[in-house]
Amino acid sequence: MKDYLIDIGANLTHSDYALDIDVIIKEALESNIHQLIVTGSNNDESIKAHTLTKIYPNILYSTAGVHPHYASTYNKSVEQSIHKLSQYDSVVAIGECGLDYYRNLSPKKDQIKAFESQLEIAKDTNLPVFLHQREAHNDFANILQRNIKDLSNAVAHCFTGSEEMLSAYLDMGLYIGITGWVCDERRGKDLQKIVNKIPLNRLMIETDCPYLLPRTVKPKPKSRRNEPKYLHEIVKTIAKYSTYSEQDIVSSSTENAQKFFNIYSI
Repeated sequence: MKDYLIDIGANLTHSDYALDIDVIIKEALESNIHQLIVTGSNNDESIKAHTLTKIYPNILYSTAGVHPHYASTYNKSVEQSIHKLSQYDSVVAIGECGLDYYRNLSPKKDQIKAFESQLEIAKDTNLPVFLHQREAHNDFANILQRNIKDLSNAVAHCFTGSEEMLSAYLDMGLYIGITGWVCDERRGKDLQKIVNKIPLNRLMIETDCPYLLPRTVKPKPKSRRNEPKYLHEIVKTIAKYSTYSEQDIVSSSTENAQKFFNIYSI
């Protein structure tokens, strides 16, 4: 059984880590988090994420894609850049891509166009997709349903939805990424009630750092910055609200991540 963790979603290109990325990686390793997937949210950040993987080989891997917030920047040049990045062994998924109607920082039509294009890239490259959805379930599910049979794999990153959404995603064969949202005694109540319905063979865990600092962390860091080393808080909370043991969650989520991203410890 696996006894170490993989953080499948860490925004390590964020400016919050500019001065101490080495310390962040060191503390993650000391916390038994052996590997991390660095999220690419737009073209520049995807390039930066890949650059980090070259500095920390076999520890960091990355995704390449455009978050729906940045969908209005998506064009042929960006599409080609994602294709190019996808050829590197350390780039292990397409995304973060999807739909976000909560903020609509890009027009819906641009979001849909960018999402569908990135799904095509995933098909062409046979890479899994790292998915984002907020307040856009119907369009998101409809687009996925049309494409899912041709995708190698997909994960609903930072899942915070309803039991109905969870069932729909599991029915499509998606993996489910759980963040520190589940540790929030206010916003996370609904997720706490349904986390036990995620089969162990479909569960993966992520910090989405520097966002979503688990509210179970005591004492709270002065910076309020989330870090990979807090991934254990998510494991503990899932165990608290499910029938799964912490060891079950650690072992299964790590095996799932290795299979999904095709990465293995050295």
